[in-house]
Amino acid sequence: MVDREKVLTVLRRRFPEATTLQLASAANAIVGLEEEWEIVEPHNLADLIDHIRRGAEFRLLERRDDAGV
Repeated sequence: MVDREKVLTVLRRRFPEATTLQLASAANAIVGLEEEWEIVEPHNLADLIDHIRRGAEFRLLERRDDAGV
């Protein structure tokens, strides 16, 4: 489980101009991701396409080189 306070700390540092309400909303969304999403590592592109054809919803994320982490 993701620690909400740690998420808030990171968000405050990353987005110092954000309002308290914006930070709280973002933290709630991030902490809630575990319940709705899972990491899927398809063995090949055909598996991924098959999942999509059956109605699965995917969000692809890629870490940028300039992410500062």
